Amino acid sequence: MARKPLTKPRKYATQERSRATVDALVAATARILVKEGYDKASTNRIAETAGVSIGSLYQYFPSKEALVAAVVERHNEDIMEVVHAVLQETASLPIGLAVRQLVTAAIEAHRVDPKLHRVLAEQIPRTGKLETIDTHGRQIHALFLAYLQAHKHELRVPDVSLAAFVCVTSIEALTHNAVLHHPEMLTDKATKTLIDEASRLVIGYLQAP
Repeated sequence: MARKPLTKPRKYATQERSRATVDALVAATARILVKEGYDKASTNRIAETAGVSIGSLYQYFPSKEALVAAVVERHNEDIMEVVHAVLQETASLPIGLAVRQLVTAAIEAHRVDPKLHRVLAEQIPRTGKLETIDTHGRQIHALFLAYLQAHKHELRVPDVSLAAFVCVTSIEALTHNAVLHHPEMLTDKATKTLIDEASRLVIGYLQAP
């Protein structure tokens, strides 16, 4: 039976110099994943690209899977920063504007380094970091559910909790597939059209007679 790869850091950087080393390693891992692929991302190759000794790499990370997991974590933090910033502004907005904000947040989040996002979508199962994605998904669902509960008098859906699940899952699937299979939809002009159509879809579901 294959041993599960180690995906947790050996230790966390606390001093400025050590944080710079970890940042260089994580950034180098991301570059190699995008340009050369997962199989080329050996620890030796990562250390060389980062300008860090292999001994220093192993001081912080036990394996390349742990480095990829760190890239996943950092990319997710960047995405959630975009999403939270937008969703916090929706509390007092009417449904039409709030949904458009949600769709815009989802699409803008997926425009954060889409090449890296495509690579990680394939690598996440191999590094065992699906629980991180699930946690962030639950956060978005909780935020949108709270909004719908506060505005349920504007809705025509019988189950607000189910409606939040349907909306968040639909928007995530749409934007995720755009990143993976239709990157041309993420250009500035195409993105506006995508936001328009996705917003119309969700608003029609929430407020359909």
